[in-house]
Amino acid sequence: MEQRALGRSGLASSAIGLGCMGMSDLYGPANEQDGIATIHAALEAGITLLDTGDFYGMGHNEMLIRDALRSAGGNKRDNVLLSVKFGALRDASGNWAGYDCRPAAVKNFLAYSLRRLGTDHLDIYRPSRLDPAVPIEETIGAIADQVKAGYVRHIGLSEVGVETIRRAHAVHPISDLQIEYSLLSRGIEKDILPTCRELGISVTAYGVLSRGLISGHWDPSRKLAPGDFRGFSPRFSSENLAHNLALIEVLRNIATEKQATPAQIAIAWVLAQGSDIVPLVGARRPERLAESLGALNVKLDAADLSRIEQAIPAGAAAGERYAPTLMAHLDSEKSHGS
Repeated sequence: MEQRALGRSGLASSAIGLGCMGMSDLYGPANEQDGIATIHAALEAGITLLDTGDFYGMGHNEMLIRDALRSAGGNKRDNVLLSVKFGALRDASGNWAGYDCRPAAVKNFLAYSLRRLGTDHLDIYRPSRLDPAVPIEETIGAIADQVKAGYVRHIGLSEVGVETIRRAHAVHPISDLQIEYSLLSRGIEKDILPTCRELGISVTAYGVLSRGLISGHWDPSRKLAPGDFRGFSPRFSSENLAHNLALIEVLRNIATEKQATPAQIAIAWVLAQGSDIVPLVGARRPERLAESLGALNVKLDAADLSRIEQAIPAGAAAGERYAPTLMAHLDSEKSHGS
């Protein structure tokens, strides 16, 4: 497995990471055994970065990862990077209730994550969103205290803009910015990605298949399960869906030429944007993970990239990447479009 640096501190990750959210939450019912099998398959394939959030399934996802690592045999914990987001508040019904990134909350959330994951440290810890009531310097300073205490190794950020990145990095070196980046979500290219590169901050890109929209597997007639947040996503709405699905026909054509799949082309495109970018794939079953990993064997040349750019230029997607209420929480969207 190819390795890619996360920041300038010597931290290295597999070229592709595994995003574990869907194994517990937000995409409808998930099979726990499938999730564990997928994590096992990822470890066998050489994936070292496992990404989660303490609010994914309200702790369920962290415990799922713990069980998967324990049942994989050997001391797998030492061979993986556990990346955890915190700060999002939810109630017993799963509803969202804002964010809390106060220093006291940092210590509290971290203590619970360590217990659920069955570990004595987290490799990367990051606020899931900017808390508008708390200066980012206070949040990062509180995590830095946990770095000094040995409970956290590196500090990351998620979905924040240029000013916040600079302010956070001035307090403590930031390893990576986790943010949506795909052929349909290229807002980071104007300011955020150049700023990260200036400061030596890597990007862990989620949503590389736009929640399945550009995977080549999406059926316009598909009925979403209760709890699947794509039912509220503007890009999946009836007025936008046909437009967005038509965009990926070029991916199908290139995939046919390269004996690959549209999903592999989409992931290969993200991989080709720079060695400082690590795509996070959100596979929930081993077979989907295997398909995603096949992107590592796809090489897109300049002509391929040009064809893709002409067919899917920046801003080509119809609809924002989140519903308006969620977009309002994205510090990363304050100065640019999606």
